[in-house]
Amino acid sequence: MSPTEIKTKIVNANPLDFGTIFNQSTALFKKVWVQGLVMVLLNMVLAVPVVMIVYIPLLFFGFISALTIDGNYESYGQAGFSIAMVIVLIVAYAFMIVAMSAIGLALKAAFYRICKLRDLEQIGKEDYFYFLKKPYLGKTIKLGMAFTGIAFVATLLCFLPIIYAVVPLSFIVVVYAFNPDLSISEIIKLGFDLGNKKWLISFGLMFVSGFLAMIVGFLMCGFGIYVTAAFGQLPSYFIYKDVVGFDSDDEQMRRIEQLSTF
Repeated sequence: MSPTEIKTKIVNANPLDFGTIFNQSTALFKKVWVQGLVMVLLNMVLAVPVVMIVYIPLLFFGFISALTIDGNYESYGQAGFSIAMVIVLIVAYAFMIVAMSAIGLALKAAFYRICKLRDLEQIGKEDYFYFLKKPYLGKTIKLGMAFTGIAFVATLLCFLPIIYAVVPLSFIVVVYAFNPDLSISEIIKLGFDLGNKKWLISFGLMFVSGFLAMIVGFLMCGFGIYVTAAFGQLPSYFIYKDVVGFDSDDEQMRRIEQLSTF
């Protein structure tokens, strides 16, 4: 599906019903709660090496700093070391944020593809690492950087912009999930187009579903929050499905690619 076709469908989208989408999300969650839990757990597991990469330089510089203080070096040497440490910390922190954003984006996009399989009762491979493989890894990293940059700028502009941006950002992931061959600029633009068009109902559904997922998760002895976390992601899938839909030609190509990998 071309960007022009998607844009046309967004512009001409019919009004959506809050209750219908919420009920559809509830029904689909019963089918994909295991896959949602796997997505959350994989996100946590993959985050561990990223955090370790950040903390290893911290431990190294902390150890060197302790030796420097004990050795009673000149103050200008300590100042130069402090500047170097700050630079390393900034670089390491930026790497951690971008890497975790890219990992989370890739797993969530793969989860949406799995949701489509279960929702439409199609046969296909549940590939959680679909967007972390060679064809899309570079684009996933670049999109993760853009995602982080947009969220960072919105946060700097105080509280209200990030509330607005959370809806288009969620649709960027959905657009990427079902249109991975589009350019990064096209994915971001279409995500914001859909977010602007359906902002109010999207924010309402995300807030209600996220709040209910949190409450039910806490009632399930705390760990349940990992089980119910995926429920808050499902309204975005159904809004995209109702407004844009799926391209049958792309679906056929996807099946051919999957069969060729078996």
